Amino acid sequence: MELYAGLDVSVAETSLCVVDASGKVIRETKVLTEPEAIIAALAAACTGGASWKRIGLEAGPLSQWLFSALIEAGYPAICVETRHMKAALSAQLNKSDRNDARGIAQMMRVGLYRPVHVKTLASQERRLLLTNRKLLQDKMLDIERELRGTLRNFGLKVGIVSRARFEARIEELVIPSPRLAALVRPLLVARRALREQFACMHKMLLDLVRDEPVCRRLMTAPGVGAVVALAYRVTIDVPARFERSKAVGAALGLTPRRYQSGEIDRTGRISKCGDGMLRSLLFEAAQVLLTRASSSWLKAWGLQLAKRRGMKRAIVATARRLSVILHRMWTEGSDFRFSRQSEGAST
Repeated sequence: MELYAGLDVSVAETSLCVVDASGKVIRETKVLTEPEAIIAALAAACTGGASWKRIGLEAGPLSQWLFSALIEAGYPAICVETRHMKAALSAQLNKSDRNDARGIAQMMRVGLYRPVHVKTLASQERRLLLTNRKLLQDKMLDIERELRGTLRNFGLKVGIVSRARFEARIEELVIPSPRLAALVRPLLVARRALREQFACMHKMLLDLVRDEPVCRRLMTAPGVGAVVALAYRVTIDVPARFERSKAVGAALGLTPRRYQSGEIDRTGRISKCGDGMLRSLLFEAAQVLLTRASSSWLKAWGLQLAKRRGMKRAIVATARRLSVILHRMWTEGSDFRFSRQSEGAST
């Protein structure tokens, strides 16, 4: 007898529902959200020669941790895409953890689900490096903007100044006002600490990229630096999960939405699904490619598109095409080809 299970995961407890191939509920329970407790409950439900076919859980903050533990224990766990699961469970009249677990179990039984890729532990750690570095950078810029805005109220204009001279410029402006200096110095101290830690994390990122052959290969493409290369490496994780390189652009939300019904057929803006951080970085890389990078067939293609459709649309289209090219470079183990003759081989 084949069994299917659904896990509705919350921070404290997880609702578990087990059904057989006919949809009959075999077991329902609530356990602590710990891998050991969930595995013990699954083992208790699988008796009398039964075997597990699929065990589903929704993608969320705890799903990577629980998914990895279930896979290591030999269970056929599947992580389901959040929006797809929400749409499937919305038909229920009453929303509860128990009903959600039942719905997930039935989705596993009939195969009505869309699995998502769960990143490896190494990719999760690298992703944490990128997000923490970005957080420090954002907070540092927030302090700089706050200082510029508040000092302007007193007629003190910071002006154009480098990051290294920013603190000295602020100190110079507040010298005539000891009370004002006492108010802004705590922010300067916080900015200095953030800047030091940001520099440490940025060095960690550069050291990691220097030792990663895939990242060095991706950086041969114009506009792609260390941050973009590492973010692409972390987000894609396993390139083989995309059968075609062109599917990467859609997975990152860089393809337009479409609504077609009867006589109506509308094409909208890009979907913006998938990883937002990588999408933003690819947009920045495409902007650099079209405005500052050296000449290449990709830049010429993007500039020609800009003449017809405008620069903003050209940047988005170039970002999509760049994501496809990077995947092809990764799978083929080749560097970026700048000549027009190699355009077909690169895309």
